[in-house]
Amino acid sequence: METIQSRTSQGRVADAPSGHWVYRALPRKLWPYAQLARWDRRIGWQLLMWPCWWSAALAASAYARPGDSFWSLIPQPWHLALFFIGAVAMRGAGCTYNDIVDEKIDEKVDRTRSRPLPSGQVTRKQAWAFLVLQALAGLLVLVQFNSFAILLGIGSLAVVAIYPFMKRFTYWPQFVLGLAFSWGALMGWAAEFADLARPAILLYFGSIFWVIGYDTIYAHQDKEDDALIGVKSTARLFGDSTKSWLIGLYGGALILMASAFSAAEVPMPAMAGLVAAGAHMARQIFVLDIDNPDQCVRLFRSNNTVGWLIFLGLVAGGAWMALKPLL
Repeated sequence: METIQSRTSQGRVADAPSGHWVYRALPRKLWPYAQLARWDRRIGWQLLMWPCWWSAALAASAYARPGDSFWSLIPQPWHLALFFIGAVAMRGAGCTYNDIVDEKIDEKVDRTRSRPLPSGQVTRKQAWAFLVLQALAGLLVLVQFNSFAILLGIGSLAVVAIYPFMKRFTYWPQFVLGLAFSWGALMGWAAEFADLARPAILLYFGSIFWVIGYDTIYAHQDKEDDALIGVKSTARLFGDSTKSWLIGLYGGALILMASAFSAAEVPMPAMAGLVAAGAHMARQIFVLDIDNPDQCVRLFRSNNTVGWLIFLGLVAGGAWMALKPLL
């Protein structure tokens, strides 16, 4: 423990504010809040947003038939915009909440010791106030949907609330993160149909597998510090067997997502995006070096490409079905 604490007083670390445009655009006194919300790290809100966009695209092209209107087979732009704003707001709120809960842990970890709370840049009261503001922004987004989707969105808060504590008790905190980060796979469908059905539920479970996989890769960068301070993760649990686990996790994600597409009877071209995403996942596993923290972060961030491939495949499938009578 002394070794870790001695490192916390040395030098600039990875989570300190950088030259990112967010910091250049904001007054210096707001930098700690940008850091709390991780506004300089778009990958977090991107990964939260993708299940929402997939679900919206899946719902739009579900049960499509030749001759259906083009605009009825692609996701509503207004819904996509709401999911984008909501993802940014709620990811920021979630990160702020995690930092409040994890303040004592963060001050002992080399990568996180410069975060605003452990470094004293903001007080806990200020962090809570900022959390409430972000949550209100998320609520303003949520109330734009139907009542079923609103209640469903509120239900996600229970999972979000318990997530930061899981790494203290289980080696599977990534599973709980998957429950939270995949909730959008239910929301897009609910926003369109005001109910839940088998395709959305299959997509949700598939997304959970995907989240566990990519966050295991991410967790490998902290595994040494985590072991010293007693924080648990799937990275520590899987160890040298990580690649084998990833094959199962990513494979399971693809099977469940393909099952969701089939249940929704989406046009077959949508499967091309899923196949391309599978190839990208396979590459992650093949090149992964769990002892190279920088590479782990790069591979984790590359899952934004997976999000694009699946989403564009679904949109292309819907567009193809609408245009099919003209071909």
